[in-house]
Amino acid sequence: MFMGEYLHTIDGKGRLIMPAKFREALGEKFIATKGLDHCLFVYPPAEWTVLEQKLKALPFTQPDVRAFVRFFFSGATECEVDKQGRILLPANLREYAQLEKDVVLVGVSTRVEIWSQALWANYSSQAEALYTSAAESLVNLGI
Repeated sequence: MFMGEYLHTIDGKGRLIMPAKFREALGEKFIATKGLDHCLFVYPPAEWTVLEQKLKALPFTQPDVRAFVRFFFSGATECEVDKQGRILLPANLREYAQLEKDVVLVGVSTRVEIWSQALWANYSSQAEALYTSAAESLVNLGI
């Protein structure tokens, strides 16, 4: 399981150090893609396979399904950790997530999210305001 929040920087070549705790669970190669809320989603291979199977099972005749699947897979790339513990994030993913220098890596159970520090600060302050009401809603779902 992925959890925690780590601050790092991206160098001029688009390389980012992946925290050691995340590297252990992700392995040497893993998948990064465009996530929701303008962050990147990072999946270990086994979790990516599960997600891929679920998306393949969706009815491709529905326009919203086609649009989501196209967007999700077109942004996907295999990342490999180098000897310094870094990954290279392609320019299209850095641009989508507005990653320039300061980034936040967040563990979210089955995936890692990579955020620009500014977007994460904005998102987390808004989410914090909704945290209590969201928790109350989850109680109704049996959580």
